Amino acid sequence: SASVSEHSGLTQGKPWPLGATWDGHGVNFAVVSAHAKSLELCLFDAQGQSEVSRTPLPGRTHDVWHGHLEGAAPGSIYGYRADGPWRAGRGQRFNAHKLLLDPSARDIVGQFEWRDEHFGADRHHAHHRDARDNAAFALKARVVDDAYDWGGDVHPHTPLSQTVLYELHVKGFSKLHAEIPEALRGSYAGLASDAAIAHLRRLGITAVNLLPVQMHLDEQRLSRLGLSNYWGYNTIGFFCTEPRLASGASGLNPRDEFRAMVKRLHRAGIEVILDVV
Repeated sequence: SASVSEHSGLTQGKPWPLGATWDGHGVNFAVVSAHAKSLELCLFDAQGQSEVSRTPLPGRTHDVWHGHLEGAAPGSIYGYRADGPWRAGRGQRFNAHKLLLDPSARDIVGQFEWRDEHFGADRHHAHHRDARDNAAFALKARVVDDAYDWGGDVHPHTPLSQTVLYELHVKGFSKLHAEIPEALRGSYAGLASDAAIAHLRRLGITAVNLLPVQMHLDEQRLSRLGLSNYWGYNTIGFFCTEPRLASGASGLNPRDEFRAMVKRLHRAGIEVILDVV
């Protein structure tokens, strides 16, 4: 297929911020790799199924590869391919046949399934690259408009000497609470409900420490058994909210439902601390 630069003006761009950043005119892409020989930006159709273009990122600043795609907008779906050395004993397993998820992705699309195509090494010859392309099955990143009306939100800044910390699991805390509306139980919106906040305040809580809320995968063994990982300790996207903890209430996407929860807790004088794995 034709390269992106022939049609959309892929220029050097900037090394910061990492990830995909929309500036109103286009999108700046930046990703770190110390040992890659080239990094290609791969764009996909609106369904995230067909790879419509592929071109090397033209800029490199130290270990950050970057490029600015004029005319690109929120909703664009993309991934990367990295080419470089194959030195398995040194932990270098570059394989351009494999589509890579942006580690700084703010939104992830697709349903992950464990398939041999995802593995960089040949399953029968561990020191050889696997030449199958996994793009059709891989998770992909989607560009977002990161603007959000925080409505004057203020971090409570409770002194540590006065902090009462409550570690909780978003789903487990609110799933069985009889006073939380049933449609909101087990979700960000459930934790932000009047009943949940009243319960926390009765306990004297000043901060909630949320067990992992980042998007995660289920272990291959659990998937084969038809089970899922409740705790979320297999992070795949450190900057993406776990969609399975969203209620969809009020038509909000998981990202905005999470931010609305933070605003609501802050207004109640409760800080929000994240457990990151």
